[in-house]
Amino acid sequence: SSAAVKLLELSKVGTRYRVESYAVSPLPQDAVIDKNIANVNSIADAVKAAVKQSGTKVRQATVAVSGSAVMTKIITLDASLSDDEMEEQIMLEADQYVPYPLDEINFDFEVQGVLKTRIVDVEAFAMENAFSLLSEQFVDSVDGHTFAIADIGATMATLNVLHDRRAVYAREQVFGGKQLTEEIQRRYGLSYEEAGLAKKHGGLPDNYTADVLDPFKRAMVQQIQRLLQFFVASAANRTIDGVILAGGCASIPGIEKLVEKSLDVPVNIANPFVNMALSNKIKPQILSNDAPAMMIACGLALRSFD
Repeated sequence: SSAAVKLLELSKVGTRYRVESYAVSPLPQDAVIDKNIANVNSIADAVKAAVKQSGTKVRQATVAVSGSAVMTKIITLDASLSDDEMEEQIMLEADQYVPYPLDEINFDFEVQGVLKTRIVDVEAFAMENAFSLLSEQFVDSVDGHTFAIADIGATMATLNVLHDRRAVYAREQVFGGKQLTEEIQRRYGLSYEEAGLAKKHGGLPDNYTADVLDPFKRAMVQQIQRLLQFFVASAANRTIDGVILAGGCASIPGIEKLVEKSLDVPVNIANPFVNMALSNKIKPQILSNDAPAMMIACGLALRSFD
């Protein structure tokens, strides 16, 4: 994300997943700007730190690219074509699907049904994958139901809507926990790093909740309402059966009750690890605190078991 590199390693025994290792390695403020990598070296260092911190021995990973930077299209080709012939055919057909100059974009393709061991996924699909782990926590059956996952991260608020377990809508807008950090920094004369630590661990003056945190929580509710309004306006007669809060901002105490009161629908905090076993090196409370921000990482880790 724009604030951290998140690493998650899962294994599977029978039908149950197990968290083998995980880490969250913070990024400097200028490493990712508007979802674009601005400082490659900083991110490389954070990846290295996350691998070291987690203790993982795995040397292959799944990563995701932002949905706003991606176009996906399934096309039908003759199964007898070689990879080279397929690539040539795709390039010939790309013009009718891609509304940009072809020399300005990167192409990749995958023959459906054949997965490589190294995977590039899309954030919305990773979120859909992770949703399968927590859907049964909220209703007896999600079949035919429509859920909205509001992922409020450091700089971006993303709404993913799933109907009948499948992603049907995605939208994002600029808003996130960075605004709360910057307000703490400005109001209390702290560095950005000090403000981030204070936000997470406490120690701020008594007026912090009323003067800083509560206004941010109200702004967060308004952002979620606005994202949902865009969806409702685009989907005829489709209502939301529940909202799931994800991302780092979902860990703000009491935020789910505030959103629930405003939207008048059930609201839950995302925790994809509820039914997973944990390795001995995982501290359950720390993982629980980070869980809402690990949805996309979890959806990516699940790709190992396809």
